[in-house]
Amino acid sequence: MLSNLSRRLEGLKLGGHPSESSSNASPASRRRSQLSTLVMSPGLRLHARAPLARSHALRHVHVRAISYSALPRFVAGAFRVPIAGATVGAGALGYANYKFEEFRNQSTAWMNTIQDSATDLYDSASDGLKSVTARASEVQLPELQTPQFLKNLFASSGQGSKQDQGGSGSEGQSRGQQPTPEDQAAIAALIAATLSAPSVSIEDDPRNGPRTDELMHLTRKLIEIRSILLSIDQSDALKLPSIVVIGSQSSGKSSVLEAIVGQEFLPKGNNMVTRRPIELTLIHNPASTSGEAAEYGEFPALGLGRISDFSQIQKTLTDLNLAIPSSEAVSNEPIDLRIYSPRVPDLTLIDLPGYVQISSLDQPETLKEKIAALCEKYIREPNIILAVCAADVDLANSPALRASRKVDPLGLRTIGVITKMDLVPPDQGVGILSGNRYPLHLGYVGVVCKPKGYGSSDSTAVVAQKAEDNFFGAHKEHFGTSTSLMVGTDTLRRRLMEVLESSMASSLHGITNAVQLELEEATYQFKVQYNDRRITAESYVAETVDALKARFKDYTNQFTKPQLRAKLKMMLDEKSMDVLEQLYWSDMRAAELNSLAADPKLRPEAVEPYWRYKLEAASSLLTKSGVGRDSTHLVAEGLRALIESIATGEPFTYHPGAADRLIQFSHKILRDRIGVTSDQVENCIKPFKYEVEVEPQEWEVGRVKAVDLFEREVGMCESKLKDIRKRVGGSRRLSSLISYVKTLEELERDRTAKRLAAPASETLDADNGDEPPDQYRYNPAQLLDARHAILYSDRLGILKLRLAALKSKRCKGGPENGLLCPEAFLNVVADKLAYTSALFINIELLDQFFYQFPREIDSRLIYDLDRDEIQRFARENPAVRHHLDLQERKDKLEEVMKSLQSLVNLRKDAQPQKRRSQGLFGSFL
Repeated sequence: MLSNLSRRLEGLKLGGHPSESSSNASPASRRRSQLSTLVMSPGLRLHARAPLARSHALRHVHVRAISYSALPRFVAGAFRVPIAGATVGAGALGYANYKFEEFRNQSTAWMNTIQDSATDLYDSASDGLKSVTARASEVQLPELQTPQFLKNLFASSGQGSKQDQGGSGSEGQSRGQQPTPEDQAAIAALIAATLSAPSVSIEDDPRNGPRTDELMHLTRKLIEIRSILLSIDQSDALKLPSIVVIGSQSSGKSSVLEAIVGQEFLPKGNNMVTRRPIELTLIHNPASTSGEAAEYGEFPALGLGRISDFSQIQKTLTDLNLAIPSSEAVSNEPIDLRIYSPRVPDLTLIDLPGYVQISSLDQPETLKEKIAALCEKYIREPNIILAVCAADVDLANSPALRASRKVDPLGLRTIGVITKMDLVPPDQGVGILSGNRYPLHLGYVGVVCKPKGYGSSDSTAVVAQKAEDNFFGAHKEHFGTSTSLMVGTDTLRRRLMEVLESSMASSLHGITNAVQLELEEATYQFKVQYNDRRITAESYVAETVDALKARFKDYTNQFTKPQLRAKLKMMLDEKSMDVLEQLYWSDMRAAELNSLAADPKLRPEAVEPYWRYKLEAASSLLTKSGVGRDSTHLVAEGLRALIESIATGEPFTYHPGAADRLIQFSHKILRDRIGVTSDQVENCIKPFKYEVEVEPQEWEVGRVKAVDLFEREVGMCESKLKDIRKRVGGSRRLSSLISYVKTLEELERDRTAKRLAAPASETLDADNGDEPPDQYRYNPAQLLDARHAILYSDRLGILKLRLAALKSKRCKGGPENGLLCPEAFLNVVADKLAYTSALFINIELLDQFFYQFPREIDSRLIYDLDRDEIQRFARENPAVRHHLDLQERKDKLEEVMKSLQSLVNLRKDAQPQKRRSQGLFGSFL
């Protein structure tokens, strides 16, 4: 139906006249326009039931064209109202749901509040009832014992009442036990006297035990953490507070510390004996199962172990302090002392040198400033200041309070200890301890450590404690429990423990953050620098020893049998050249030997026996020249050079002590084997002194080696002559120098001949008669070069002649021509000697050394070292020391962090949260 309507409307559009103006339009056309506007309006509704019978009436209707761009607007207008309705409905539903949830949550909260309030009320009532029940059960009534006279009195009364037993038994008994008015007064007085007996003091209250144990446990943990932090770093960022004891020399600092410890252990003397800070760590040592806990001290830095005799501790402290010369008087290096005792609390105290006003003649003039600077260094935050002052000295003149005011103006970290309380009247002592003139936040504590009337030998801890108790007990109206004053050494111990624990606990958060930052930095550096690779000193020593053995094994390849024979052959070649020069080249008949060798018709049997004797003498001289000793020493020197090269290389450049030990035991092994090896080699080469059999093959090899040796010698002589020629200024200059030297030699020979022929009276005239020409023409250095050139020239001439002989057919003929070619024969003998010597040196020396040296390394460098020596050995290497330090720092920081976290959790558990005051009955609780 809609499609038919669209076609009809399209037909009307095509049949209309849009060019006609609206002003000239007829009423019918205006009605068609209104109809078309109505049809095309957005609010048009098409109903299926609308009749379209009068379709012919719409033929003349003029309507607006429906384009594709108008369809979206048509659809939007059609669905606008349904969408708006759906949106409003969804919003209303959501708002209703929100209100419902809000009401449900509020009602639930009200119910929970009522329930919690009821629970709190029930818990409070239950706790109050339990507390009252517990306190009632703890009340102990005094046990009264009836005196004997009362018993007798009651007995007599009972006997007197027997006369009235006619009535009932109960009535008679009741009447018989009623005392007289005088007896009632006596009983009342007795009961009053019994009830007036002294009760248990607050200090003996067992309920204070758990609190004290918890406090000591926390303080001990913090002291352990402080010791670890001091071993990590000395900076102020990683430092827990300690108690620093300051005061003048006569204020009684040492007596206060000894009273706290209960032993005399500090150095004493007329002169200044405390010259170094004493870091005193007190550790509570509980009693053992036997009931006796040993009291002892330790010096961790000295490694003296446990010292039970406190007089020995006193002597050690005195020696350590007096080691500082009087010219310096004060040192910043502290002394670490730890004392274990069941009578001491867990505390960390630092005893400093006492303030002085004037230095003596043997002390430096700046002593006062040095002590003040040292004390100022230690009393900085977060340390607690224990200012010791004498009661008989005005506090205005106290150097301890004056120094503490500089760093702690409000007195928040300062505890005042007033000593010698028995030297002032009690009223004056009360005025000092009240702190009205010089108030301190932590207050003053009065003590009597050395009472008057006791000598120095009697002032033990027991005597001092009794005297202190007697003094304060005699003045209870001034220092009793009814007052708020703190007196006594026991009170001082508890006060110090509480203040130290409180100070450490207050700095717990800050030190935890500082440790966390340091741990993160150390972890990052360890990751970046070493990739989290952990090492130990033992592993470094093992790696070093393994590297040493591997390097030694590589170097042993230089001492194989062929290399050893080659080294020995070079030594014997030099010896054979010396033998040839001594027996042949310096002989006047050396030219005759050359002519004999050049004669082809000469038979070896026809050679003169003189040359046979020369050859045997040369062989024997070569063999007897100490071949065994020289060859053994040659190899031993090579081994020494090998060990020294290893010891001077890395990583032994950082371990000079280990390198010296390495060289020492290697030399010991060589000294033990050199004598045996040398004798063995000498015994084995003895046959070559008398007879040497030479095979044709050996002869040819020896001749070729001799030719090579002579060619090297010729080359060396020519190079030396070339150097001399260049040094003197050329060949012509060298020739003139040689001529001048020969002239001098001829003049010297002539002068010698004349001296020998002329009488003694004419000797002086003969010496002064002939002067050499051109005496100042050449300098002595050039004349020396000329003499060397003459020697090299003569040797070069002989070498060339003998080299030609070795290359001749005569020498190539075989070993039967050894008389005419002694160079080839001696070369064969040297080869045999080198082979035999290398064989026995390898067995007797090298094998033994290569076997013993690695085992000596294990025994001398590993097994002989204790743990401390291994640590020192590893830390000698800077790279390894840095690695170990960073690794140790990281481990200690992790340990400290774990301890700090446990303490933080412990404090959270020890301080439970308060009950919440919310609820219906919160205001009443």
